[in-house]
Amino acid sequence: MANSDKRLFLLDAFALIYRSYFAFSRSPIVNSKGMNTSAIYGFTNTLMELLNKENPSHIAVVFDSMEQITDRAAEHDFYKANREKMPEDIALAIPIIKKLLEAFQIPTMELAGYEADDIIGTLAKKAEKEGYTTYMVTPDKDFGQLVSDNILMYKPSYQGKPREILGIKEVKEKWDIDRIDQVIDMLGMSGDASDNIPGIPGVGPKTAVKLLKEYGSMEALYEHTDELKGKLKERVEENKEQAFISKQLATIIIDAPVDLDEEDVTRSEPNKKLLEELFTELEFRALGKRILGDDFSVNTEKKVNKTGQLDLFSQNEGSNNPPVDELKPDNGGKHIENTDHKYHLVESDSAIEKLIALLEKSKGFCFDTETTSLDANNCELVGLSFSLKAKEAYYVPVPEDQDKAKALLKKFKAVFEDEKIEKTGQNLKYDIVVLMWYDVFVKGSLFDTMLAHYLLDPDSSHKMDRLAENFLGYSPVDIESLIGKKGKNQGSMRDVPLDKIKEYASEDADITLQLREKFEPMIKEEGMDKLFHEIETPLVRVLAEMEKEGVALDTDFLKKYSETLNTDILKHREKVFELAGTEFNMDSPKQLGTVLFDKMEIPYTGKKTKTGQYSTNEEKLSKLANEHEIVEYILDYRELTKLKSTYVDALPNAINPKTGRVHSHFLQTVTATGRLSSNNPNLQNIPIRTERGRKVRQAFIPRSEEYVIMAADYSQIELRLVADISGDEAMLNAFKEGQDIHASTAAKLYKVPLEEVTRKMRGNAKMVNFGIIYGISAYGLSQRANIPRRDAAQMIEDYFKEYSGIKKYMTESVEFAKKNGYAKTLMGRKRYLRDIDSRNATVRGFAERNAINTPIQGSAADMIKIAMVALHKELAQKNWKSKLTLQVHDELVFDAHKDELEELKPLVESCMKNTLDLKVPILVEMGTGKNWLEAH
Repeated sequence: MANSDKRLFLLDAFALIYRSYFAFSRSPIVNSKGMNTSAIYGFTNTLMELLNKENPSHIAVVFDSMEQITDRAAEHDFYKANREKMPEDIALAIPIIKKLLEAFQIPTMELAGYEADDIIGTLAKKAEKEGYTTYMVTPDKDFGQLVSDNILMYKPSYQGKPREILGIKEVKEKWDIDRIDQVIDMLGMSGDASDNIPGIPGVGPKTAVKLLKEYGSMEALYEHTDELKGKLKERVEENKEQAFISKQLATIIIDAPVDLDEEDVTRSEPNKKLLEELFTELEFRALGKRILGDDFSVNTEKKVNKTGQLDLFSQNEGSNNPPVDELKPDNGGKHIENTDHKYHLVESDSAIEKLIALLEKSKGFCFDTETTSLDANNCELVGLSFSLKAKEAYYVPVPEDQDKAKALLKKFKAVFEDEKIEKTGQNLKYDIVVLMWYDVFVKGSLFDTMLAHYLLDPDSSHKMDRLAENFLGYSPVDIESLIGKKGKNQGSMRDVPLDKIKEYASEDADITLQLREKFEPMIKEEGMDKLFHEIETPLVRVLAEMEKEGVALDTDFLKKYSETLNTDILKHREKVFELAGTEFNMDSPKQLGTVLFDKMEIPYTGKKTKTGQYSTNEEKLSKLANEHEIVEYILDYRELTKLKSTYVDALPNAINPKTGRVHSHFLQTVTATGRLSSNNPNLQNIPIRTERGRKVRQAFIPRSEEYVIMAADYSQIELRLVADISGDEAMLNAFKEGQDIHASTAAKLYKVPLEEVTRKMRGNAKMVNFGIIYGISAYGLSQRANIPRRDAAQMIEDYFKEYSGIKKYMTESVEFAKKNGYAKTLMGRKRYLRDIDSRNATVRGFAERNAINTPIQGSAADMIKIAMVALHKELAQKNWKSKLTLQVHDELVFDAHKDELEELKPLVESCMKNTLDLKVPILVEMGTGKNWLEAH
């Protein structure tokens, strides 16, 4: 047995770096210099966790060599051939990670012509002979073949999952094998998509396990192929050479020319001075604080050279970065305990009067509310905080007794409703709705720091603590330190001691005011004054009133519809069981895949999931709809169950007990294009492509007999904007002449008179019209339209001939984004595209598609927001009873009073049409009814 004191940890560098990078792919960590530090942060965090928790005596980090291809790749050119080129953010990260390892005094190893797997395998086997227990630190399952009594796999914690240590027992259980060496046989038979190891076509992990349990090894299998039957026999016999090549490729080398030097891999104390320099440049505040102590802090304005690049690390020249970014998971530096501040508790009547007098004299103040819940329509006020200048704030506790609370709020009513006093806040919509329930209506101009940052950097998080971290170098008090972590045991702000809540709430108002001082000049510099002050900010009040208003729900209808859906679900389930010849859990992707592709032998194409299972998602099944009638029943079953659980059964639970109505939350700062979204409930995602889905809208009804539901919808607004922005004459003329744009396009593509266009032709043309602006490929169109790929490619080519202006627009949009680093709407809304020059084709392609569709989607979003602001103003001035209650995509929904209906219709149409000065005519379709479905 190994000496337990000698514990060698060998880190698989690239596996850990890639994992770290893609963990933050949806919300990358970008510091104030515009550098994507996701891979560096994630890798360093993993390293620190390992050092602290495991305390290794010996350690090394092993890299793949970039200098020379391996013997495997030289001999078999398909090996790892499907891997995309390394993202440049990772390429830039590697030398920095090596420099960090140098600062930690941890050795790095790489060897030309060999992979990291081979070096780790060789060192692990040599260490075993020297009495070490070796831990191979990697998420790569292939290392299971090396595990022994003294060589273990160590999978670091990841996205909430705890770390795993796998010995012989665990590997055998995970792979369902009898011997460790069978890992290589498994990989040889079933292949490995990530490394382009083909394996035996049609043999997945489940079949491979079955074969190994029967024959023991691949070699033994091929001695007994005469015992196999059917398609399996054919596949195994026809792919013998490929199977053994796959096994060879999957085998980790354990005799690479590398030595284990005990002195080199012995753990040493880090070079704190170098670490401090690196963490400062990278802006890793929390990591720096954790390693270097509380005195460590980061000044993001230091150590930038003349080109704006980091001194220690060079970036891509000419890289386009947005004006602001934020460090999402990191914090540190200044905080409430080491920063001078004056936070006052305001309790007595005299102190309250003095504060109100101070607020009345001001030109503006920042305020925040503390409440018992995140639901603004179903919470109680706990306190109010105010700030008029940096580092000073006031906290006013609100009594739990609601009559006393309302009496207190009445004292502040005049200040909040003073039109001359500007109000600043973070997520003001929430505070405005809360105060409405206390008969206080926030008036005057507004400045919302969350909205300001959203315009400046729409793809980032806009939470106050993160903004404070990045722009002020300050870490606010974490709310979880006061009320506990999220979950059923989380407390309420009502339970927090007064001295603590005073500091927390006052800090919120103070920091928000300081952020306003940072963002206000930035908004001007970026030319987004009009967008901020005339569209987004006025919209805050519109959305607040919509949320407060809510909408009525027909619960009796939903109850009956739920019963109908349940009957249909049971019928579909029985039909599927009948066609499959067996009963199984239809909600289990694993069981469904086994039934469809193993038992029923429906042809399966493409890759399996990361866990080695068959993919049974909607996209995959839709492509198989023509293979067997069971697929259609499964897709229908899924639609029925989702409708029932997500909407029909869930909507009644969303009714507010105080109002008896549903109050959806409209989110203004989520989508990068500027479109609104909603949650609790999410009304944007109610499916409307099928009759079953559309029927859910029948549940939304007017508040009383005196009202009807009125819906107003922009007709084909995105295509109209395509025509306008591109200036394409053919498309502009079609809209000006009132033609059906899809039929008109079909006539051009199929070269037939307009009156001879068939329904199928129009349908295909519609796919092209909408698909083009989202970068649809010939393959994508062929799949959607169910036509040969060659025909789809020809259709796209013909489309660009007929609409040459659109092709020109697409080219120019990408060129503009490459030059400026962002795409822009007609109102000047910007979306920053950091990957527009990426060397990775997939990443770059995604950015290019965003460059093309952002001006269109974003301008459509701006249009409906302008219309909403104008309508809100008109309805308020007229003091009408009709209310705007819902916004979904390009549609507005009203609780319309019957007496106002004839005046309301032209007003809505006018406000929706007259938003932007466009060359293309705008069409608004309107309808009324006793429910939303009927109105739409």
